[in-house]
Amino acid sequence: MSDWLELCEPLVKQWEGCRLTAYQDIVGVWTIGYGHTGPDVREGLTWTQEQADDNLSRQLRFEFAPAVINALHRPYKPQQLAAMVSLAYNVGIKAFTGSTLVRLFNLGDTVAAESQFHRWARAGGKV
Repeated sequence: MSDWLELCEPLVKQWEGCRLTAYQDIVGVWTIGYGHTGPDVREGLTWTQEQADDNLSRQLRFEFAPAVINALHRPYKPQQLAAMVSLAYNVGIKAFTGSTLVRLFNLGDTVAAESQFHRWARAGGKV
């Protein structure tokens, strides 16, 4: 497992939590595992812990990390990549790649970019 993934998975797990039975999140989206959504998630769906862990690992490696890496135009540390992949997982790739955080990071202003993380602490207007 790469350095960033070893940092990222626990970060996502801490913030997302895991539910093995599908539920509607704060904005009414059907969700399962560590915040997984999509057309495959519906009422009554259940997963094992192994399914939830495998799904998270696959999504981080093959969907979210490549999108984040593609959006970054300067070198990054494993910790920075882990934090940004975790954020992208939470808010979605489109929102992340179009964010002020990415723009500031790419300009080299890592302090200002870091200050942007708190702006993403709401869903449906709620913290």
